Amino acid sequence: MITERSAPITAAARLQLMWLASPALPVGGFSYSEGLEAAIDAGLVGTEAQAQAWLVDQLHLAVARSDLAVVARAVAAWQRHDLMRVRELNDWVIHTRETSELRLQTEQMGRSLVEWLRNRGGGAQVATDDARLSECAALAPAPTWPVAFALAVAQCLPPGSVRSCAASTAPIVREALLSFTFGWAENMVQAAIKAVPLGQSAGQRILQALVDDIPQAIDTALSLSDGQRQAFTPMLAILSAQHESQYSRLFRS
Repeated sequence: MITERSAPITAAARLQLMWLASPALPVGGFSYSEGLEAAIDAGLVGTEAQAQAWLVDQLHLAVARSDLAVVARAVAAWQRHDLMRVRELNDWVIHTRETSELRLQTEQMGRSLVEWLRNRGGGAQVATDDARLSECAALAPAPTWPVAFALAVAQCLPPGSVRSCAASTAPIVREALLSFTFGWAENMVQAAIKAVPLGQSAGQRILQALVDDIPQAIDTALSLSDGQRQAFTPMLAILSAQHESQYSRLFRS
């Protein structure tokens, strides 16, 4: 097994992970509120405190138990070039999205990330002709966001540096989960600022609360076996379904 001492995180890899967390990444993450806009419309979220509580709960009850756990396993699967395992994880994400909006979001963001990985070129530190890109793009019905993100992380790593499921706790994987979660947190805070609405200072306070809780959420995700991974958020699913026919809205979900 690769140890922390034998698998240091290079500056180039760390910068790639920061890039993947950027709101400027052209995958459309800013277009989604993941049910938050519907919660605001329903009167469940209307203040800074309520928005903070909502997003902290979503971090622990949804993101940590689902997408983060998938990313951790999928990085190792891509590194091993274990396409059967990748398909299994991608299918799990597709089948556990509880509304059409949430499913379309993960599919659109996954496709967009694969397209960006193919075309970034220039000074990219990884090969844009990586065969795994075509394999990811071919996942049916679409590559999902967590699985595509895991491929982007795997491309930052030397071959074989994350070889087994146990190595999903390797330092690079933990940093990848930090990147994934911080990108989610920034997008959701921006959604709250626009839709509640809130001021920028309020948004930064909410982001601080999320940052404080992200390490614990990652620990939870890394501790989950396949059988413990879950996506069960009934209220979020109901609000997401209601959002599909909401009369006035800013976001796609």
